[in-house]
Amino acid sequence: MSSITTHVLDTAKGRPGSGIKVTLEFQTEGIWDEIASGQTNFDGRLTDLLSDAYHLIAGTYRLTFDTHSYYANQDEPGFYPHVTVAFEVKDPTQHFHVPLLLSPFGYSTYRGS
Repeated sequence: MSSITTHVLDTAKGRPGSGIKVTLEFQTEGIWDEIASGQTNFDGRLTDLLSDAYHLIAGTYRLTFDTHSYYANQDEPGFYPHVTVAFEVKDPTQHFHVPLLLSPFGYSTYRGS
């Protein structure tokens, strides 16, 4: 399992947010560099975002969820074309699970386990 994982739940529908493209970036001196990307599975999870070759380091990361495509594929309106969640890794030996609770006109996130 990747040291950074996510899980999207579509709270408006009461089901997983499957097929959502997710991009992971790392910030170095104010510049964001993409280090990984993937897509949530049928259960809304993305557990293999980082390869085993990538070693997590302390610093600021961000996940960007392509919510526009998710809602467009369902022929539904959405207010947020993407959701970006920035977070800080202080201890790179830990696992970081960043779930997203999503609806067409709102979202929430937290650090999971």
